[in-house]
Amino acid sequence: MEKKQVLNRTFFSVALLALIVFSSSCSKKWTLEEKEGYNVVKNEGGQTLGYSPQSGVTILEDKGYAFKDLNRNAKLDKYEDWRLPFEERAQDLAAQMSVEQIAGLMLYSAHQSIPARGGGPFGRATYNGKSFDESGAISSNLSDQQIKFLREDNLRHVLITTVESPVVAAKWNNNMQSFVEGIGLGIPGNNSSDPRHRTSADAEFNAGAGGTISMWPTSLGLAASFNPEVVKTFGDIASKEYRALGIATALSPQIDLATEPRWGRFNGTFGEDPQLDRDMARAYVDGFQTSEGSAEIAGGWGFTSVNAMVKHWPSGGPEEGGRDAHFAYGKYAVYPGNNLSDHLIPFTEGAFKLNGATGCASAVMPYYTISDKLDKVYNENVGNSYSTYLIKDLLRGEYGYEGVICTDWGITKDNPAINSFGTTSWGAEHLTVAERHYKIIMAGVDQFGGNNDKGPVIEAYDMGVEEFGEEFMRKRFEQSAVRLLRNIFRAGLFENPYLDVAETEKIVGNPEFMAAGYDAQLKSVVLLKNKDNTLPLKEKALVYVPKRFFPASTGMFGFGGSEAKWDYPVNLDIVKKYATITDNPAEADYALVYIESPDGGSGYSPDDVKAGGNGYVPITLQYKTYKAVDAREVSIAGGDPLEDFTNRSYKNKTVTATNTTDLDLVLDTKKAMGDKPVIVVVNVSKPMVFAEFEKAADGILVSFGVQGQAILDIISGKAEPMGLLPFQMPANMKTVEEQFEDVPRDMECHIDAEGNTYDFAYGMNWSGVINDERVKTYK
Repeated sequence: MEKKQVLNRTFFSVALLALIVFSSSCSKKWTLEEKEGYNVVKNEGGQTLGYSPQSGVTILEDKGYAFKDLNRNAKLDKYEDWRLPFEERAQDLAAQMSVEQIAGLMLYSAHQSIPARGGGPFGRATYNGKSFDESGAISSNLSDQQIKFLREDNLRHVLITTVESPVVAAKWNNNMQSFVEGIGLGIPGNNSSDPRHRTSADAEFNAGAGGTISMWPTSLGLAASFNPEVVKTFGDIASKEYRALGIATALSPQIDLATEPRWGRFNGTFGEDPQLDRDMARAYVDGFQTSEGSAEIAGGWGFTSVNAMVKHWPSGGPEEGGRDAHFAYGKYAVYPGNNLSDHLIPFTEGAFKLNGATGCASAVMPYYTISDKLDKVYNENVGNSYSTYLIKDLLRGEYGYEGVICTDWGITKDNPAINSFGTTSWGAEHLTVAERHYKIIMAGVDQFGGNNDKGPVIEAYDMGVEEFGEEFMRKRFEQSAVRLLRNIFRAGLFENPYLDVAETEKIVGNPEFMAAGYDAQLKSVVLLKNKDNTLPLKEKALVYVPKRFFPASTGMFGFGGSEAKWDYPVNLDIVKKYATITDNPAEADYALVYIESPDGGSGYSPDDVKAGGNGYVPITLQYKTYKAVDAREVSIAGGDPLEDFTNRSYKNKTVTATNTTDLDLVLDTKKAMGDKPVIVVVNVSKPMVFAEFEKAADGILVSFGVQGQAILDIISGKAEPMGLLPFQMPANMKTVEEQFEDVPRDMECHIDAEGNTYDFAYGMNWSGVINDERVKTYK
């Protein structure tokens, strides 16, 4: 006890000395306010600070202003001085960091849910050695695993997935920030998120209602507005909600040019046109990164800024056959049209050339893919993050990019099977885990997605010391540290990473933000067909809504899912506010048929392997069974350590969409309705073949992940459709097979019974085919 008292007196004396040393004849220019769990210091004409009384951090004073003594050395270091430029502060701090601390900064955590409830695809989480439910922990507590990677591995970049509520997210953030503030150099956490503003189809909107977060259409839906201002508004609102949740980096936007219509991640893009993608990318990043007014610190950066990590360099769009590179069977992106240039436009002319003051997207994520045979300098066919040509020569060199480059998740892990998920060391399978880290660092990458362990990064450092010497490797590590720290400084996290829970409740999902999201949903819906002006519905219409078959599904990463069932595809209580519902098609005025675009598979089948095939099968964009008679005899790319062949052709193999019953639903409903109008609403995730059912539909609307109410507002005439297709709809699967994976807008498009072509930038309003300034600008 006596020893503890002596230490306390010593600590007090040091803190007092700090105040004396840094005080001058200037009067005190700051005030302190105690909040729940943290203190707020307001500097007159300067930055507002937040710190935790539990962290051991104290306040230093210089020229009357207050500063946080983050490293607890009783002197004002440059990195602690909010008056200095971000770059100077980052360089000062990087120079003070140990190799182990920089290695931790170069980590980006695996997916973290709040609270972490145990099993699932990302490992078991515990609290004091027990599961969350058994431990008695509260939802905002840190898990054992989080405490470990924050303290022992020096990790400061955390990827957040699901959160119990905005309040819980805010409290967890405060607990995490207090924890890291009290260790090492007091570097705050930089939390991030994948896109989280998805809609709930059954949710009802009214102007006075709030929600857990504002709801917006998918990226394809935003693109369908053909209006960059809509996207900028989204970015501005989403950034405010992110910061209120404790999130300062967005792992978005996904600006891959979607030139391959079968690709499974097509719906996360802005479509297939390079100019539209460019403008949407620029607007998105400007919206997310720009702080204004009192929130701005300097250069457009500040307390409402969210770092945008654009993905995926140089594009994940041209996947051969549409197979995705999360799996070894989709590891190759191909360029049969020799068209890399279009894929770079959204980056080099969009995200890297902003209209706003921040100037450039602060981070870039390369995709998993091997961009087949693009490297003519070193002739390496390796994953993009491993490629010296794509990263060091092209991105860093030719385009002068100086922001953070972070790998996609799990690319340094060993891959056990062709269809394994999350183990994607493409082209570097022969290297050890540490060697993979080393190769990536030397290619010019700064950070490792999905790696909580600093060990391989330190091993990579030692390899560099052995090859180039200590001075060289220390300089290389500090280079990445400065880039990473700069983004944390820009967001004001070193000043105040803490959240006022009451403010979080006011901001996230407030009525104004919900209304903006709903308006964007309305702007995203595309009217493709309106035979004889069937729409809008006549007043007091009697409507038949058939049940839809929902196939059994497996949740993401193989966990969760649902059983097969027949159910209504829309909230009938909402439909009843627009029309009268009948179960009898014979008495109905209209039928409203809700379906999903064809789910044509992933392009690989273990059953085909068992039957003696190579495992590769077609991905179909139609509902009926499809035979790939027009596929390539020999694939462009191929080869894997787990395969003894290189030809990945699927020619003459067949596949059927898992939701072929959607086609039957339309055709059966048409039979039941006779000559009465059938309105088909298709929720679209990628291009599809409309020829199978288009003639059976009097009206067709395409939606991109919107609330059912938004569709009904348009069908009823309460709102007018104004969306345009951000991609082509193919006439058939033959044109899909013959198009080049890397070339935009190179398919024969469907022509409907009314003579309209479902091409890029096509859409209708109540007056007919839209031909406004948006069409003229982009088509």
